Amino acid sequence: MSTRLTTDPAEAAALLRDGGVVAFPTETVYGLGADALNAGAVARIFTAKGRPIDNPLIVHVAEIDAIEAVASALPPVAEALVEAFFPGPLTLILPKAASVPSTVTAGLNTVGVRMPDHALALDFLHACATPVAAPSANRSGRPSPTTWQAVQHDLDSRIDAILQGELARVGLESTVLDCTGAVPVILRAGAITLELLRRVAPTTRHAHAAADALQRSPGTRYRHYAPDATVCLIDAPHHAEAAMTHGYIGLTAPAAPEAWGLCCVCADLTDYAHRLYATLRDADQRGLKTVFCERVPNHDLGRALMDRLRRAAAR
Repeated sequence: MSTRLTTDPAEAAALLRDGGVVAFPTETVYGLGADALNAGAVARIFTAKGRPIDNPLIVHVAEIDAIEAVASALPPVAEALVEAFFPGPLTLILPKAASVPSTVTAGLNTVGVRMPDHALALDFLHACATPVAAPSANRSGRPSPTTWQAVQHDLDSRIDAILQGELARVGLESTVLDCTGAVPVILRAGAITLELLRRVAPTTRHAHAAADALQRSPGTRYRHYAPDATVCLIDAPHHAEAAMTHGYIGLTAPAAPEAWGLCCVCADLTDYAHRLYATLRDADQRGLKTVFCERVPNHDLGRALMDRLRRAAAR
């Protein structure tokens, strides 16, 4: 049976409350949601995505007061960060409440919590009247979906419904920040950058090594964000061979854009992040063999972009 398409958040929420699995838009990417307090419903997320069960999920809430339903404590630094950045593309790792099934947290004693900055998502979450566990709404390992059509392509007939919204505004997954230690640690880079976080929590740092992030953060343990096409990272478009079987995305315009099977020149880093996943999916739909992606400076939003590009290029 095909997945139901709806623009009504109340209809989508009713399906979720009945134990269903529902895709919904956020400002980052589309999420695949289930009642976070219903272990059986959460298990359906892993089945639909083909997601390894040791990869924890993020819990989405509609109100700041709802955090206490899934976290046993809100440290002072986390409280300050919530006040500064919620709603927004920031996930905080907090001590887990006993009510949250271990399926959600991959057996960890911590839980990731965020409140999306997206009107339709918040309407949906309010209507659900329960915390919603949700990874990205794609088959595991594929580029995250920034449109409802991309969700349908990956998960049609595997989930109950898709709440249709617009193209995701940010285009990269949320920043994941561990607030359970002495200092906040960024486990996954995103649009809320180190520079922004340090305005509120000056001691914030990035994880010293990948091993720091592997256990505690979604989206870091396995190969992610990869299209069927081979992704190659380059410093400039003239370092790649233009061909109709090749695609390009970056900030620098190639000398002959018409020589590429797909050419996406972005206005700035924000535009690059916004268009990356849709471009990788477009390349697959066109049957391209290779996508060349221009490297960017590894700071601010560029750090998050380079994280996703490296993972997409990993084979």
